[in-house]
Amino acid sequence: MATVTEAARAGRRPALGPHLSRKRKLFWPFAAPALALYLAFLVLPTIATVVLSFTSWSGAGDTPRPQGVGNYVRMWQSDAFRYAFGNTLIYVFLGGIGTFLLAFLFTMVLRDMRGGKIVRAILFFPNIVAPVALGMFLGFVFKYQPGKQGLANYVLEHLGADAAKFLAPENVTGVVTASLIWASSGFYITILMAAVDQIPPYLYEDADLGGASPWQKFRSITLPLTWDVVGVAGVLWTINALKIFELVFVLAGPGTYAPPNRAWTLGIYVFDRTFGSNGTPDFGAACACAVAMIALVSVLVVLLRRLMRRDAIQF
Repeated sequence: MATVTEAARAGRRPALGPHLSRKRKLFWPFAAPALALYLAFLVLPTIATVVLSFTSWSGAGDTPRPQGVGNYVRMWQSDAFRYAFGNTLIYVFLGGIGTFLLAFLFTMVLRDMRGGKIVRAILFFPNIVAPVALGMFLGFVFKYQPGKQGLANYVLEHLGADAAKFLAPENVTGVVTASLIWASSGFYITILMAAVDQIPPYLYEDADLGGASPWQKFRSITLPLTWDVVGVAGVLWTINALKIFELVFVLAGPGTYAPPNRAWTLGIYVFDRTFGSNGTPDFGAACACAVAMIALVSVLVVLLRRLMRRDAIQF
């Protein structure tokens, strides 16, 4: 009987065993429903979003009218979009740097700490809470009203400092960034600790015998052997940071419709243009911003994966 190699050299397909043949026959019946859902709920809506971004459409009562690149031109000229774009990048980069620095710090501490799993579970807890509920709690902490100060200002006043307007439009981006770092770090600590738990203990024991400091162990053992996991975590952070909506909406909102422009993110810009805070909804402008978000996340993820590409380390 000809081998697979001989069949390939002869230019004909090798014979498949009965087990592999049955598996191939079952592939499409199982894969087709998932592919159909992927096509219906992701691919086609994405294509429709791109098409609508070149039109003017209020969403009901009329048909989309071609606008060319007009929506994109007006979007880039809008102060609201500039604020939204800048704030989103702040959350992606500054929030990401702060989150991962805190996650690495706790990873180094919890690795040798007794009861580290309990501490890890406590740190993960903010990720269980819905963003709206988390925003309401943080609003109570940072509230500034004469005679009705939040917890943060209550502490500041008792320390002899002046009350601060944490949730003023010019300050809310910093407050949200700090809140994201605090709320998100537990999730990434859990991911990194799961990777650290797979590192053989003898590597750290050898480093201890050699007199390595905690920083040297982290730089030479922990970071290289968890590099792939760090890259995946970075991609997850980038995607999630670009979609920030609820936390900003609750913290910066005046209680009426939408936050001031200076506090906007790209998600809030899409929401505003979709539901028309200034009159008739403009689905074309909303889709243009959504396409910009897709392009931005694609570029950032590709750059991140290229920057973090390294040869796999076997251990």
